[in-house]
Amino acid sequence: MSTTTETEKRGFHFGDIRKMFGGGQSTGRQFGILGSLIVIIAVFQIWTLVAKGTGLTLAPGNVINVVNQYSYILILAIGMVMVIIMGHIDLSVGSVAAFTGIIVAKSMAEWHWPWWAAILLGVGVGVLVGAWQGFWVAFVGVPAFIVTLAGMLFFRGANQFIGDSATVPVPKEFQYIGAGYLPELALPLNFNVPTMILAVLAVCWVVGFEFWLRRSQRKIGAEQAPLWVSIVKVVLISAVILYAGWLFATGREGTSFPISGVILLVLVILYTFLTRNTVFGRHIYAVGGNRQAARLSGVKDRWTDFFVMMNMSVLAAVAGMIYVARATASGPQDGNGWELDAIASVFIGGAAVSGGIGTVIGSIIGGLVMAFLNNGLALLGFGADVVSMIKGLVLLVAVGIDVWNKQQGRPSVTGFLTRRLSRREPEPFPTPASPSASGK
Repeated sequence: MSTTTETEKRGFHFGDIRKMFGGGQSTGRQFGILGSLIVIIAVFQIWTLVAKGTGLTLAPGNVINVVNQYSYILILAIGMVMVIIMGHIDLSVGSVAAFTGIIVAKSMAEWHWPWWAAILLGVGVGVLVGAWQGFWVAFVGVPAFIVTLAGMLFFRGANQFIGDSATVPVPKEFQYIGAGYLPELALPLNFNVPTMILAVLAVCWVVGFEFWLRRSQRKIGAEQAPLWVSIVKVVLISAVILYAGWLFATGREGTSFPISGVILLVLVILYTFLTRNTVFGRHIYAVGGNRQAARLSGVKDRWTDFFVMMNMSVLAAVAGMIYVARATASGPQDGNGWELDAIASVFIGGAAVSGGIGTVIGSIIGGLVMAFLNNGLALLGFGADVVSMIKGLVLLVAVGIDVWNKQQGRPSVTGFLTRRLSRREPEPFPTPASPSASGK
């Protein structure tokens, strides 16, 4: 009898609901993050409706602004989750972003470089800075906290030294990557066609991925969720994508899905694949989970440290360039506090303080929680002091609940991530029967 027939005969199980997201390997933590995001959006939509007479949170212009204003933080969260999985922390990302921004701005304003060459220069700066910090962490053995604290001080000062604590404008061609939108087509329609095409392509990908997943599970004889679970999952995700696409496509004239959002989507897809489906991604989790066992299994943990730290600086450089492009100029205060927002996004998104646990998608959702929290409070007129206090409480509660569960002997909600991941991924290391694995 086939697995599909068995799952249909056994009837409804609440456990099937957990399989509705995450490629059949969903977790309670993922539901908590998604639920928090949905609740925050709903609460502020209703709150602004009551207080302002109209729901502002899901207004097209506001959704576009959220992506524009927080895309660079979400890009930082992609790199930061890999750093935290490794058991490190990077305090320098804001300063590195500002340092890159001033160099790129001056290269165009004073050295008369074309915008594309300036972007390549910015990426190169990120590589050099990341290699410098990665060398100290990986091969000298200085803790990443100390290395990046030093980097935060050094590159903040370097930003102000190079820019002479002044503002340096950037040309309009460069501004497009941070303040541009998908172009309009000469069609008699009241929405942005490229944005809706992007949404439809995303829906096609969701449908195709679910079909591929079920076929792969069937081939290897793995447990499958009932067919209704896959159908409901695809319908719900597709509806959310199409609704979000419609919001972006129906904003004020001249706006649509931001180019910075396109860059973010590309990076999310790339790094999700990297962390879930490559040997390097498995090495990151292995070293973060148990460095000694990973080393005995043949993982080059120092080189993994090096590339993860270098990658973080490259993404910081990208985030810095996007911010400067949106702000139309590089300034001495760019990047202040960015590292804290990125770290908070990662921990709210399910990463463990001790390392070894975390996902790119979870960190993005955690970042969106912080983004809509900031945005909603701002729409209601709360000051920066209240916003800061609430963000601190959200971070404390998110991590505190997980720690409390561990102390009570209950399953850690973030711990589900690693267990589920290990069941899904092929075993890259020796089995528990081998000496190297038993040492873990």
